[in-house]
Amino acid sequence: MLMPSMRRVLTATSAALGALALGLAAVPAQAGTSLDYAALGDSYSAASGVLPVDLGSPLCLRSTANYPHAVAARTGARLTDVTCGAAQTKHFTESQYPGVAPQADAVTADTDLVTLTIGGNDNGTFINAVTSCGAAGVFSGGKGSPCKDKYGTSFDDEIDAKTYPALKAALGAVRAKAPNARVAVLGYTWITPATADPSCFVKLPIAAGDVPYLHSLQAHLNTVVQRAAEESGATYVDFAEASAGHDACQPAGTRWIEPLLFGQNIVPVHPNALGERRMADRTLSVLGLG
Repeated sequence: MLMPSMRRVLTATSAALGALALGLAAVPAQAGTSLDYAALGDSYSAASGVLPVDLGSPLCLRSTANYPHAVAARTGARLTDVTCGAAQTKHFTESQYPGVAPQADAVTADTDLVTLTIGGNDNGTFINAVTSCGAAGVFSGGKGSPCKDKYGTSFDDEIDAKTYPALKAALGAVRAKAPNARVAVLGYTWITPATADPSCFVKLPIAAGDVPYLHSLQAHLNTVVQRAAEESGATYVDFAEASAGHDACQPAGTRWIEPLLFGQNIVPVHPNALGERRMADRTLSVLGLG
């Protein structure tokens, strides 16, 4: 029989997981001219859960405080933002929702700059891993590595077998639409620290042994994203070092990602406003813009 405290954690976890499911899943222009900038991607690009909401596409849970808006403001670029929460690579070439055009439609031969994050929702990688490990962590009381023990390499295997070729196809579609554009593919900023922080369990109920397991899974996904980007002639924006120490276990004002429980965004386990600004900063630095 569950203790009352454990029952409360389970109830709060279930509510947060439901919110998570809703969230998911060129050469620079010369001085005096503006970049034609198309922003594509999933909820990390859309800043799902960050206010204010872009009312022009409510199904996409897109924020006007996302990193594409920050990049456009810093560069004076003409932004076309089609980022959308829960987007998968297939949504670059097919509609995600009724009335929502394929994202690659926003890219034309005149596009100078494209930015995107994509791949984390393919095969349900992020949502399945976080929800499965979160539930397992609650039931284990934070002990052991129940998620790793149950799922092993299955998430990694799907990334290699399915996500990688899908990424290549999606980036190829972008390149075909805008062969002269500069394309920046952003990695995913860290959700968990590299090792377990016992004080974080109430906010991110992942068992101690599963924290490095999830961290390693995210590192693997980022490696595959980087490989697909470089093989497609795109620039990869690496956050492995930049986002270290800014994971969901850190206090407000330091973390770039909100925790599963007791966070400040309506969509948990996603970048907050600070994280989006820092993603913009890093992207501009890597591209030499702004």
